[in-house]
Amino acid sequence: MSEMSYVVVTNAEEQYSIWPAHREPPQGWTARTAAGDKESCLTHIREHWVDMRPRSLRG
Repeated sequence: MSEMSYVVVTNAEEQYSIWPAHREPPQGWTARTAAGDKESCLTHIREHWVDMRPRSLRG
């Protein structure tokens, strides 16, 4: 059985999540990375999502 692939997705508030690569992201979310394993996606999020406040709350 092959391991599932994921992508990192973001929304308009610059919040991050992972999403199965074989599915379209939910409405309002955009894929930001190529497909990869879960750990590589989580590493990307840790490195890039440095301010967890929604964009609308940042000054």
